[in-house]
Amino acid sequence: MSAATHNPCSKLRVQFKPVDGGVTAPLGFRAGAISCGIKNPEATRLDLALILSDSPTVTDAVFTTNKVRAACVRVSQQHVRSGDARAIIANSGNANACTGPQGIQDAKAMCKAAAEALGLKMREVLVCSTGIIGMNMPIQRITPRVAELAGKLQPKGGDEAAQAIMTSDTKPKIYAIEVPLGKGLSFRVGGIAKGAGMICPNMATMLSFITTDAKVSKDELKRAMRFAVDQSFNRITIDGDTSTNDTVIVMSNGQASAPAIKKGSPEAEIFRCALQKVMMELAKMIVSDGERVTKFVEIRVCNARTHSDAKKAAEAVAKSLLVKCSFHGSDPNWGRIIHAVGYSGARIKEELIDIYFNGLIACKGGLTSKTPVSDLEKVVREPRFTVTIDLNSGNAVHNVYTTDLSEAYVDFNSSEYSAAVHAKRQKGLV
Repeated sequence: MSAATHNPCSKLRVQFKPVDGGVTAPLGFRAGAISCGIKNPEATRLDLALILSDSPTVTDAVFTTNKVRAACVRVSQQHVRSGDARAIIANSGNANACTGPQGIQDAKAMCKAAAEALGLKMREVLVCSTGIIGMNMPIQRITPRVAELAGKLQPKGGDEAAQAIMTSDTKPKIYAIEVPLGKGLSFRVGGIAKGAGMICPNMATMLSFITTDAKVSKDELKRAMRFAVDQSFNRITIDGDTSTNDTVIVMSNGQASAPAIKKGSPEAEIFRCALQKVMMELAKMIVSDGERVTKFVEIRVCNARTHSDAKKAAEAVAKSLLVKCSFHGSDPNWGRIIHAVGYSGARIKEELIDIYFNGLIACKGGLTSKTPVSDLEKVVREPRFTVTIDLNSGNAVHNVYTTDLSEAYVDFNSSEYSAAVHAKRQKGLV
């Protein structure tokens, strides 16, 4: 494998121990959630979450690459540039995107309400929103409840926070680990995420909040975060759409017993891999919970000339609607896969390409193999399988995680906006 694709975490010998709690698993973090009726005033589901570090943190964040950015993204970007955060306030039910100056005002109002309730500076609060685009935030139902929410924060509130940021998700996405360093020393990393549709490499329609009690510098956190995001959230796709609201935030408060992590040390590599582990588990949960999906598929391109070629080929296959339809129909149609590789922009030689389904060869040297189709069909009928595309041109590798495309996905996404507008009009809300 080339240096460009080498992942040091694959050979790490430290055993990460899964623990409960999500964002409140690390020391010194509290969280909670409340129902504000953001999408529907009559609903009682949790829709406003708050996460707090009891002490100052080192913070880093990655935001959407979409040129159309939600108001919450714009405000949070400003706050991250001005310093480190202590709290995150996040809502579901409304994206606060494409809402103009009023949207910015509402995002700032959420930060201000949280800051006043927690005794923080406004810039120490980051704000995130997820839901329908193009509708004004019902801020009058949110800010009056923030003080009450602040009073509900607890060290075991991570699960509620995960529930409150769900939209079309069918289950909360929570994961945390303890990382032993020997001599009784350790640190923890925990996270929550949401996302089920508009999922594409370069993050997705997703929010993810990661906390850690490791002692880490700003520069080291930034290096570790960029590595972990590239190895996780930037390797998933459900429908090829990049959202207006995508955000990943990491806060480190240094409350663990372990000593400070130094640049270039073995502990720095362990921290980077721990962060990747949490993000990768959350990313896989997002793909598995994709809107009306029935298959979880790993696309693995190997032996490409360069990492760029491997990435282009893997993403082309993972995003191909024809390929995804084949997966849904349990059809091992390798022709659709090789044609996607062909238009991907990767440098290839058709006569060198081999394609496998869970290790069973379907295409050898660009031609059909002798493997019985019935054997290949058994593989693609499974809810999880791997497609390996061997370009036999080098030693670079890239993996992407994707899904099938179902009729139910089309039905679900064909009327979401109009149904939401109609419901609000019926209630006199728009």
